[in-house]
Amino acid sequence: MPMTLDAIDRRILRVLQQDGRCPNNELARRVGLSPSPCLRRVRILEENGVIDGYGAVVDPGKLGYGVTAFVRIWLTGEDERQSEHFVNEIGKLSHVIEAHVLAGDCDFLLRVVAEDLSGLRRFQSECLARIKGVRSMKTDIPLLRVKKVGLP
Repeated sequence: MPMTLDAIDRRILRVLQQDGRCPNNELARRVGLSPSPCLRRVRILEENGVIDGYGAVVDPGKLGYGVTAFVRIWLTGEDERQSEHFVNEIGKLSHVIEAHVLAGDCDFLLRVVAEDLSGLRRFQSECLARIKGVRSMKTDIPLLRVKKVGLP
């Protein structure tokens, strides 16, 4: 069952999404609370799984991955075993940084990074296309990210 969030909880989440390292005193000041109630609310959000974890947001471009692509995958069949096989195989591929099972036209949506367009083409033909059960794939390359993280 979803947790009901009030305006302060949502402000806490927005600040932490922008700066997960924000010290509690600063967080409390920015959301209009004193430090103790602020820390209590953060702990409740963590305990209820609303805050799933903390981590560094890495810029793939700074690591030599200048291209991001969204790759839609169609499998030859829809059975559970084939899907599990595909999930296991993409789990081994470091270029796949995000993967989703989809309802609708295709079976999976992957977010893939590569050093350049040639590297992306090579990764698709040498890795993705060789996974047993992959029928076809279509690739979309975003031109500009206009929104990063946020809750309504």
